[in-house]
Amino acid sequence: MAERLLFLTGHLAETRLRRVLEGLGAAGFEWQVANVGVKVAALMTEPIVRRRLRAPVAAERVIFPGRAALDAAALTQAFGVPFVRGPDEIADLPAFLGVGAKPVDLSRHATRIFAEIVDAPLHAPQALRARAAALRAEGADVIDLGCRPGTEFAHLEDTVRVLKADGHAVSVDSGDPGELRRGALAGADFLLSLTEATLDVAAGTPAVPVLIPATHGDLDSLLRAAAAAAERGMPCLLDPILDPIHAGFTESLLRYAALRARLPDAGILMGTGNLTELTDADSSGVTAVLLGICSELAIGNVLVVQVSPHTRRTVAEHDLARRMLFAARAAGDLPRGYATGLLQVHDRRPFTASAADIAEDAAAVRDANFRIAIAEDGVHVFNNRLHAVRQTALDVFPLLDVAQDGAQDGAQDGAHAFYLGTELAKAEIAWRLGKRFVQDEPLDWGCAAPRPPRERTRLAEAGHTLRRKRTEPRDDS
Repeated sequence: MAERLLFLTGHLAETRLRRVLEGLGAAGFEWQVANVGVKVAALMTEPIVRRRLRAPVAAERVIFPGRAALDAAALTQAFGVPFVRGPDEIADLPAFLGVGAKPVDLSRHATRIFAEIVDAPLHAPQALRARAAALRAEGADVIDLGCRPGTEFAHLEDTVRVLKADGHAVSVDSGDPGELRRGALAGADFLLSLTEATLDVAAGTPAVPVLIPATHGDLDSLLRAAAAAAERGMPCLLDPILDPIHAGFTESLLRYAALRARLPDAGILMGTGNLTELTDADSSGVTAVLLGICSELAIGNVLVVQVSPHTRRTVAEHDLARRMLFAARAAGDLPRGYATGLLQVHDRRPFTASAADIAEDAAAVRDANFRIAIAEDGVHVFNNRLHAVRQTALDVFPLLDVAQDGAQDGAQDGAHAFYLGTELAKAEIAWRLGKRFVQDEPLDWGCAAPRPPRERTRLAEAGHTLRRKRTEPRDDS
C-alpha cells in the first residue's frame, strides 16, 4: 500500500505546492495538502497547527515547511503521527521525497588531513595551541608544525607535548634532520619530510616518516626509501611532491599515478598547497579537483596550507570534499548532488520560483509590506500596489517611495529604507551570481563563510531596524 503523506502549507504557497506534487506523477506515495490558514507558510506556529489540523490525521507522515518554527517532536506526540520538517523551498521537495534523488551520507571519508601551521617557531606554544584547536574544528586530523629554515624552534618539544596533551595528532615539518629528531623524541606522530639518506632520523621512535625523493622528481629514490623503510619494519607515507602549474604540475601528477601503479598498497600523501596557494582561483574548485585525483588514486593523506587570504577556508573545503568524494566513489557515481558547500559563488539551482510564480504571489498580496524575490529575469519587488522587475537595486529605489511609506507626518522612515536597501543589494548580488536569495536570510556562501546553526523550532528574532523602530521614542513636538 502506498504511503500517505500530508503537506502543510499557507495561502500563498498552496497553488505552487499542489503544482509540484502533481508534477511528480506516480511517485510511490499518495498525498494531500492542508492549508492551515496562514498567508505565509513559514509563519505557521504550533498553536495554529494544533487548532486547525483535525485529528485523527489520515496520513503516515506530515511534512511541514522547512522554515516553519514548529517542534516536530511535540506535534508528533500530539497527533500520534510523525511530523517531518521538509525543505525550505518547494522547488527542493522532489529531491527531499527521493524522487530522482540519491541518498546522501557524508559521515564517512578515507582521507586524513594534515593542516600546516606555517612559521610555527615564530609563535608561542599557547598561540599554536589555539590555532591547532581552530584547525581541528575545521576538519584537520593532524596538526603539522611547519618549521622555518634558519630560525631556531626552541619551544618545539613543549609545543609537541602541549598539542599531544590536547589530543591532537602532531607532525613536524622541517628540512633540518636535527629538528625532526627532536620532534620525534618529544612524541610527534609524523615527520615531514625524510629521504632515503635521512630515514634513520625516525629510528627508535613511533613517529611515521613521510618520505620524499632524494632529488626533486626522482621517483626511483622514493621507491628505494620505501623499500628501506619496509626492511626495517617502519610504516611510512610517500610523497612524490605536487608541483605548481607551469612548474611541472602535469608531470608531478603522473608521478603520483606511477607510484600507485608500482606500489598498490602504499600510503601516499599529497601536499595541495602548491595548487591552492599558488593559483589565483577559488580554492574550493581547485580542492575538489585535487581530492578527486586523490580519490581515484586512493591517496589517503593530504597536507593542507591555509595562508593566503583566498585560501582562508581551505581546510574546511578539504573536509567536505573528502566526504563528498567518498560517498560518490562508494556509489560508483559522479560527485554531483551530494553536497553544496563547495558551490560558493554559484548555486546549481539558484531560482526556486519562476517569474510567473512570483507574479502569482504578487497578485495575492493585500498589504503594503514589500516582498523581494529573484527569478531569471531579475529582482522582483512587490506589495499591494506594485510589482516591479529590475536588474539593479538602485533602479528600484524611485518606485518604492520609502520617504513616505510607513512614515508619520511625512518624516522619512530611515530604518525601513535601510532595510530595503540591504535586502535589495543582497538580491542583486544573488541574481548576478546565480545564487539563492531568501528575504531576511543571509546568502549561503558554503564553506567560504559558514552560517551559524539556526534554531528551527521558534521564529527568528526581529532584525536591528525593526527592533529600533519598535523601541524608538516618538517625537510628537
